Amino acid sequence: MPFLGLVSIVVRDYDAAIAFYVDVLGFELLEDTRLDDSKRWVVVAPPGAQETAVLLAKAVTGEQEARVGDQTGGRVGWFLNTKAFDRDYTRMKAAGVMFEEAPRHEPYGTVAVFRDLYGNRWDLIQLSQTTAPETSDDAS
Repeated sequence: MPFLGLVSIVVRDYDAAIAFYVDVLGFELLEDTRLDDSKRWVVVAPPGAQETAVLLAKAVTGEQEARVGDQTGGRVGWFLNTKAFDRDYTRMKAAGVMFEEAPRHEPYGTVAVFRDLYGNRWDLIQLSQTTAPETSDDAS
């Protein structure tokens, strides 16, 4: 069955992006391979992610540079799911993540919007039991 393997986020600097996603958000650095003098293949993912990861792609054209930090036109573009919202929200705030709002409770779960180091908007979200997909206990 096909699955979404990578999503790209255009960044200004590989090392600054790695530092934010790994040291601040707590992602794991899965790969950092130099492809040539200016291009690297950099992949990060939340701990334990099974399928989808993030490719940190350095902007190389003026058009790409103009999109850094606003890749979705101001909308939330990425959703970081958690099963321990309070723990992750507290850890992320302590690490310097800038949340736009206090956590709020919606019919679909608990959520708070934050921005990455370039200004892209993300949701930290814990889905409610009624909207969370069924998972097997032995799948993790």
